[in-house]
Amino acid sequence: MKKYALIFLTTCLILTGCGKKEEKPVMTTTTTTTTYVEPEKRASMIMFGDCLLHGAVYQDADNHDGKYNFDKMFEYIKPVVAKYDLKFYNQESIIGGKSLGLSTYPRFNSPEEIGDTMTNMGFNLVSLANNHTLDRGKQGVLNSVAYWKTKDAMVAGSYASEEERQNVQIGKVNGITYTLLSYTTATNGLYPPYGEEYLTSIYDEQKVLEDINRVKDKVDVIIVSMHWGVEYTHTPNYEQKQIANYLSSLGVDIVIGHHPHVVQPIEYIGDTLVIYSLGNMISAQIGTERLTGGVVSLDIVKDDEGVRLENIKTDLIYTSYSNYITNFKVIPYSQLSDNILYNYLGLKEAYMNVLTEYDKTISVGIFD
Repeated sequence: MKKYALIFLTTCLILTGCGKKEEKPVMTTTTTTTTYVEPEKRASMIMFGDCLLHGAVYQDADNHDGKYNFDKMFEYIKPVVAKYDLKFYNQESIIGGKSLGLSTYPRFNSPEEIGDTMTNMGFNLVSLANNHTLDRGKQGVLNSVAYWKTKDAMVAGSYASEEERQNVQIGKVNGITYTLLSYTTATNGLYPPYGEEYLTSIYDEQKVLEDINRVKDKVDVIIVSMHWGVEYTHTPNYEQKQIANYLSSLGVDIVIGHHPHVVQPIEYIGDTLVIYSLGNMISAQIGTERLTGGVVSLDIVKDDEGVRLENIKTDLIYTSYSNYITNFKVIPYSQLSDNILYNYLGLKEAYMNVLTEYDKTISVGIFD
């Protein structure tokens, strides 16, 4: 019987799998990795050239009560300027204040009210380094610096002390940080006293390098205003090209040029947008090429891939005044007529060709 029982038990184990070690089900786990993508940040910017107040311009704004009002001169462009986050111009004639006595070419001094008009329009980036910064000496500079400290604008290129010059200026708009630096290669033979070089920022490669190194890790965008070149020529010279390449090598994002008083081309050098000259924003100079100014607008975009410039556009403005050199108006070319400027369409094409000569991909039309 034991023999038959053993056979029966063995058969049972074979047929039923009895006695096998029980296998547990294998558990699998899926790990999901979440990658953070920085939301896109965007700021718009518009740039104009020289605000150069000859005597006829400020006399046209004289209320004959000791005060001046320039608002009507800019009424055609004010609504467009208001649309942008960052708004740049070069204050060519120093705002040394009425206490020093107003003056015109060759040693300028402008009333405070021109700054009031510009900041009321929203201009918040102002260059002060140019060949007229020292027109009224040290006191003119100190008056100018004191005036601009009362305004909500980032100014650069002229200071009351070396400590102020080396102070890192950082602005922020729509989550994008920026700074403005300003230099001039021309001084009309006027130089600051020894030890007071901070009164105007004369271009020097070593100084520029130190200034940029001081701020480059603290901001997203570096903007440099350059007073350079040869007056009344539409072609950048060797020095301009050399400086532009040097600034590009230091990581500058935007270079805004002025001093020629006429427009010059726009181009990219590496990742640096270089505007060689925007000409005059307003002046009483003679000649269509000197009364025509360039305007450039763009978007600064920051996302997880970095910072870049988009939607670069350019356009033209014209300073109109009467035969009596009165009734000054800054008018977009898109709002001109042959009665204001004969053959304005042909002139517009010619000056646009100058601006876009180096880069035909730049769009035309800010005021349309």
